[in-house]
Amino acid sequence: MGVLGKTRSALTLPGKAINEILSFIVFSFLDILDVILCYVYKIADFFIEAEWKPCYCSPAKEAITSSGKILVSKQSETNIVSLTSTKLQLEEISDTLYERPTVVSDVSRSTVKRLKLEGNGVQSPDKVKRGSVRSTFTINSTIVEMLHGRIRGHPSRPIPRWSDCDCKTCNSWASSSKETLFVKADGARDNMQEDVLFIHGFISSSAFWTETLFPNFSKSAKSTYRLLAIDLLGFGRSPKPNDSLYTLREHLEMIERSVIEPYKVKSFHVVAHSLGCILALALAVKYPGSVKSLTLLAPPYFPVPKGEQGTQYLMRKLAPRRVWPLIAFGSSMACWYEHVSRTICFLICKNHRIWDFITKLITRNRIRTFLIEGFCCHTHNAAWHTLHNILCGTAGKVEEYLDVVRNRLKCNVTVFHGQDDELIPVECSYHVKSRIPRARVKVVENKDHITIVVGRQEAFARELEEIWKTSSTSN
Repeated sequence: MGVLGKTRSALTLPGKAINEILSFIVFSFLDILDVILCYVYKIADFFIEAEWKPCYCSPAKEAITSSGKILVSKQSETNIVSLTSTKLQLEEISDTLYERPTVVSDVSRSTVKRLKLEGNGVQSPDKVKRGSVRSTFTINSTIVEMLHGRIRGHPSRPIPRWSDCDCKTCNSWASSSKETLFVKADGARDNMQEDVLFIHGFISSSAFWTETLFPNFSKSAKSTYRLLAIDLLGFGRSPKPNDSLYTLREHLEMIERSVIEPYKVKSFHVVAHSLGCILALALAVKYPGSVKSLTLLAPPYFPVPKGEQGTQYLMRKLAPRRVWPLIAFGSSMACWYEHVSRTICFLICKNHRIWDFITKLITRNRIRTFLIEGFCCHTHNAAWHTLHNILCGTAGKVEEYLDVVRNRLKCNVTVFHGQDDELIPVECSYHVKSRIPRARVKVVENKDHITIVVGRQEAFARELEEIWKTSSTSN
């Protein structure tokens, strides 16, 4: 063991150095590629849809006002004012949508700004004030009021867009007159005691629960609880509006409109995975007297150090711009590159039926492909905005939610985490416990971000039933 330990430690430093060097080369290339793809998609969008599609490479003013929305920048926060025919809605968005520092972007932006300022005879901002890196503009409320009656949103783009999937599964919502989330209901229908709401994680679907846990719940549980698994806005069979910013408010309102209100949910348990944990906490804060228990799987809670900007800090933690491990490489491409990630969506999501066929052919149809279906059934617009506005944009809110759960809610809080999770480290669950001392943390050995459920669904179903039973008798 001593020799093996010394060998591993000797190989660790060279391995880290190689990872650093390769990461710098690969991500510098991706920086350039993303700029090229920006122009490629502008041309493609214009010729196919007869309209320039603004992106977050553009100045914030162009990207927002083109869709009838105005960016309002304050000292401590950034908001979107959505101009509608009835009212102005304030929507919080993450600055990581348009401010993602890279080697190429830093050089190009600083050069362009310096040239513009010198041309106008203005002193360089680097010499005036340091510390602010936001590429935003400020517009006061008077101008907002003036523009309220003048700016009109563009007509709805074709459903789906040319780079999105056009299959019936992905677009089943388009044929419905009601824009509500897809909800899979199971279990008790009459005389049920309580409801259980299941919220999936990023680029997933309700199948993450319905194909694993639902068949494994006991008859007793199914006769006691009504099980409600949803496809979040923009994912699975739920609506995927092109003009949505997929903010926390929009996600919560859709859950209320699709589940809480129509199913008349009054007392419920929540089971959430990854990104879904943020929505679960927000729901618990909004309905403190209704939540009976919170079960969080791999919650993405990263305490923000003092002096750090929360959104940018969280983006670096979730997407560290490293080629290894592979899951970090994937999350980095999805988070840092708007146009590279759109290309990946185009190749994978638009053609998911082909990938599904190939998978079945290779495995001779011996495995179920619900994970692939859940991974592919979304649009780039939905994934891009949800990733930034929910995962990154709520960096400053999660602590507040946890404190409210600790102080105002009496429900049981249970946290599960896979020991081998390379996307969300186990420390995140212990950070949750540090904010909510009564929370029970269970680390499952030899399980990762997905296999925390998939592969141990029978055992996990029993654990959930025990949590609900205990919570119901103690509250």
